[in-house]
Amino acid sequence: MTPKRAHGFTLLELVLVMLIASILAAMSTDVITLPVNSYLDLERRATLVNTAESTLNRMQRDIRRALPNSIRISGGGTVLELLHTTDGGYYRAQKASDGSGDLLDFTGLDTSFEVLGNLNAVPTGELVIYNLGIAGADAYIGDNRATLSNASSINNLSFTAKQFPFPSPQQRFFIVDTPITYKCLGTQLLRYDSYAIATIPVLGVASLQADKIAACHFSYNDGKAMRSGLITLAITLTDSAGESVQLLQQVHVDNAP
Repeated sequence: MTPKRAHGFTLLELVLVMLIASILAAMSTDVITLPVNSYLDLERRATLVNTAESTLNRMQRDIRRALPNSIRISGGGTVLELLHTTDGGYYRAQKASDGSGDLLDFTGLDTSFEVLGNLNAVPTGELVIYNLGIAGADAYIGDNRATLSNASSINNLSFTAKQFPFPSPQQRFFIVDTPITYKCLGTQLLRYDSYAIATIPVLGVASLQADKIAACHFSYNDGKAMRSGLITLAITLTDSAGESVQLLQQVHVDNAP
């Protein structure tokens, strides 16, 4: 009677199987993990880009509402300040044909004038006329700025007694509600508002606009000859995984006072 042969694997076969299994496992790991890692990297970059874009868009909206010639850059390009306007229009500089009309008097103290056309709403805040951003016509100092009173209406403005130094060639005026400052501090970009207008501001409570700030730089070409300035905003964001994005945005500013 022929004995039955034993079935099994030799040591060599086991080693080969283990080697092949290891190769297949390594290949499978690369096939799965590389796309997953790529997706996670892309998601981190997208998050950083969205944060940077929303921050720059918010800054752009504020800058486009800046009082002409009120942009100030300090802190080596890490601080940007402006005076935010809510409305504006034209003041009466000449009497109507029938002799009526409340003119804005530049020869002495005045407390009111007639608005040519109507404002969007009854204004509050500060009245500014012909801001040049220089001594004698600087709203930060208060040369050409007066506080509006409760007697103001959409077609007539009343304000604290003031002799404005210079008339506007276009008879324009602006209403300012608050200064706004953007400041890069450590890894955060902060926004300040609702503080007193001053040559050297005392900033109040900040609201966080973006964190993970690795670098930021603001620059300003005032373009006085053309009455059109250009602000360049550049921020770099880096997350804890080392992912980094840099965005740059330029904003034109109307400086015609």
